[in-house]
Amino acid sequence: MKKRLWRIIIGAIVFVAVIIINLDIKWLQVSLYVVSYIIVGGDVVLKAIRNIFKGKVFDESFLMSIATIGAFLIGEYPEGVAVMLFYQVGELFQSYAVDKSRKSIASLMDIRPDYANVKKGDELIKTDPDEVQIGDIIVIKAGERIPLDAKVIEGSSMIDNSALTGESVPLEIAVDSVVLSGCININGVITAEVTKDYGESTVSKILDLVENASNKKSKSEQFITKFARYYTPIVVVIAASLAIVPPLLIGGATFSEWIYRALAFLVVSCPCALVISIPLSFFGGIGGASRKGILVKGSNYLEALAQTEIVVFDKTGTLTKGVFNVQEIIPTGISKEELLELTAYAENYSNHPISTSLKRAYGKEIDNGRISDVEEISGLGVVAKVDGKKIMAGNIKLMNQMNIPFFKGELAGTVVHVAVDYIYSGYIVIADEVKVDSAKAIKELKAANIKHTVMLTGDNKIVASKVAKELGLDQVYSELLPSDKVEKMEEIFSQKSTKGKLAFVGDGINDAPVLARADIGIAMGGLGSDAAIEAADIVIMTDEPSKIVTAIKISKKTLKIAYQNIAFAIGIKVIVLILSALGITSMWAAIFADVGVTIIAILNAFRALNVRNL
Repeated sequence: MKKRLWRIIIGAIVFVAVIIINLDIKWLQVSLYVVSYIIVGGDVVLKAIRNIFKGKVFDESFLMSIATIGAFLIGEYPEGVAVMLFYQVGELFQSYAVDKSRKSIASLMDIRPDYANVKKGDELIKTDPDEVQIGDIIVIKAGERIPLDAKVIEGSSMIDNSALTGESVPLEIAVDSVVLSGCININGVITAEVTKDYGESTVSKILDLVENASNKKSKSEQFITKFARYYTPIVVVIAASLAIVPPLLIGGATFSEWIYRALAFLVVSCPCALVISIPLSFFGGIGGASRKGILVKGSNYLEALAQTEIVVFDKTGTLTKGVFNVQEIIPTGISKEELLELTAYAENYSNHPISTSLKRAYGKEIDNGRISDVEEISGLGVVAKVDGKKIMAGNIKLMNQMNIPFFKGELAGTVVHVAVDYIYSGYIVIADEVKVDSAKAIKELKAANIKHTVMLTGDNKIVASKVAKELGLDQVYSELLPSDKVEKMEEIFSQKSTKGKLAFVGDGINDAPVLARADIGIAMGGLGSDAAIEAADIVIMTDEPSKIVTAIKISKKTLKIAYQNIAFAIGIKVIVLILSALGITSMWAAIFADVGVTIIAILNAFRALNVRNL
């Protein structure tokens, strides 16, 4: 990128200097034009030559080379350099977007464990996960990433498995629990027996899924390459025929006159307006999208977005805030305020995420003097005395253990049941919150003719169904691991038309495989993981799902402008080519028409930057 930029700058300086100085010494002037041309377009000519040897004769590099060299042969040196200069500027912008798009999924490697603590007698030996065998005993300390799939044989802890499932609530594990590689051990030390080789482990499969999914993604060819496949051979054959046939068949016709016409024909044939204005249309759209907080990693993704028929969403962090908060307080025999206060006091000494949520919801300073006899029961909850009253706050297992009758209805979220002196006093529901913007996004997507909206999530069925119903989604799949999400995506692909596109919207590492597999991967960039952002084609920096609709509108507007430029440029080009072949127009008129079309097309392309009313 830097080399190309410097070539353009240096070549442009030499070119402008020759025009301004207007040297009287002809050979020196021509030499400087040649130097400028070589600096700016030497790589294009070399590419054209290499492609000829590879059997790829008629591409845009060949056309640009033959047209600009033709301009030199008929003495139109400024036109030859200018055309190549414009072409290279367009290519620079194109290259910039392509280089930035999907460079790698290196950030995903953050979930790859660096080592495993293998227990050998009384020693812990740091070992490469690849070298650990099934049956080996490993120790995972607090804060460490679980290196391989294993079964816990000693200890208890909380693990953050959001990287794999998207579940916002840490998972409690104890003896006999199965732990998956890629998760993080939060607070305890656990000893586990390895159940799978690294190659078969969950984290390894995720990495493999992303790599394979990336290979499956189709890459749309750029219009100018497709166009040149047909346009270039036709133009070259016509130009060659113009140079040779008329002098042989028409009496009095000279080779010099018709060679001049043929070269003029080649100069006019240069698709400068297309080469510059079409990429500029897309980059204008990309620039306009960035003003709205939407980063598009390439013009091909912007083009594909306009053909979207199905939008698939992750739940946690995409349609919901990904924040664990108190959603409902349902008291029995006491007030809401008292239920929350007693529960927050009982949970005061716990660092469990549920306890943190309860204390945050209470929002007042806690007097530790009111609390005594605190007992945290792993996997069940907390028992403590508050103002002399025995408070029991925990899950269903705790209530059953204490023989306390409780509410047994299905609830969406994590439920903390509370008893005061063995009398059931109600429950508190803690769950993720739906983003304010989500319902609006689904409604606007349907208004924008999106045929199907789907949600894939690692969350449980009750929570997933509630969110889907609240937002008006057409379909929901719950309790999915990353591999399950990819399988479901394959099923959903069959629901779209041949030309239709499927977009997936996600924010976590667990979404990387499906982001890469989708026709268009859209990541929530504000709070999303680096891996998701790297694997995605489009990034919503504001974390607002409704920006997807804005992106689709920008895409459709950009395509409309690009098609206008295509029709205009080709139409004028064909007319001028015919007039040039007939000798009706002079070289300067042809050059003016070519440059004029280019300028008009570029000005039209700049309209794509205006996204104020979207």
